[in-house]
Amino acid sequence: MSDLEMRLEDGALWLTLNRPDQFNALTGEMVVEAIGQLRGATSRDDVRVVVLTGTGGAFCAGADLGGADAQEKYDAGSVDAANQVIRAVTELDQPVVCGLNGIAAGVGMSVALACDLVVATESAALTLAFTKIGLMPDGGATATLAASVGRARAMRLALLSDVLTAQEAYDAGLVTHVFPDADYAEGLGTIIRRLSTGAPLAFAATKKAVNAATLGALDAAFNRERSGQSLLLRSEDVAEGMKAFTEKRRPDFHGR
Repeated sequence: MSDLEMRLEDGALWLTLNRPDQFNALTGEMVVEAIGQLRGATSRDDVRVVVLTGTGGAFCAGADLGGADAQEKYDAGSVDAANQVIRAVTELDQPVVCGLNGIAAGVGMSVALACDLVVATESAALTLAFTKIGLMPDGGATATLAASVGRARAMRLALLSDVLTAQEAYDAGLVTHVFPDADYAEGLGTIIRRLSTGAPLAFAATKKAVNAATLGALDAAFNRERSGQSLLLRSEDVAEGMKAFTEKRRPDFHGR
C-alpha cells in the first residue's frame, strides 16, 4: 500500500497521507508523488477539486525526522521540495481543500496553511514546532501565516510553537470550518460536493486574485526560508534538537 493514497471520486481527487504509525510524517517519495499529482491535476478535466488529508490520528507531523541521520536527510533540498508542494497547491487552478483530520505540525502545518480551505475536526490541532528543534518555519509559512493572522500572532506561533486547537485556529483565521468529530466526514463531504459542482473558471479566477492580493511575498519568503534553514541545518543546535526529538527529551540549546 502506498504512503500516499490517491483516488478520484465524483470530481474530487483525494490525496491521503498514509503513514499513521508515523503520524503521516512526510518522506521524500511522498513529497515527489504529491507534487506530481498536484501538477498533473491542472490539465485534468475530471478533477474539479483536490483534497489533502491523512489517515489515523494525524494530518501530518511534518518531515520524517526519525533515525540517527535526520540532520543529513533534512537539508536544503528538503526545503526546496516542501516549497514545490506549496507552489503546486497555490498555483493549481482547482480549489485545494485540507481535510484536517488531526494534528498538523511543522511542514504539515505549512501545507495546511497553503490550502484554499481548511476543514478541521474539533479534535484537530496545529503547531509550527520548527523552533523546538532549532529550525525556522519553512514551506512558505512565514508568509502564509502572517497573511492569515498578522505579525503579532505570527510571531507568537512561529517563535513559541504554541499548539492551537481547531477552534482556536478557526478564531484566529487559520481554519475555515470546524466540525464535531462525529460530523466531520459529512461536513467535509458537503463542502467537497459544492466545489466539485461549482463553476471551475470562476473558482480559478477567484483563487488567483485572492492569492495575488495576500501572498505576493510568497516567493521572497521561500528564498529567505531556504537561506535561513540552510544555515541553521549546519548548527550544533539543530543537531541537538533533532537528537532530542528522537530521544523524546527537552533539547539543550547553546546558540552554536
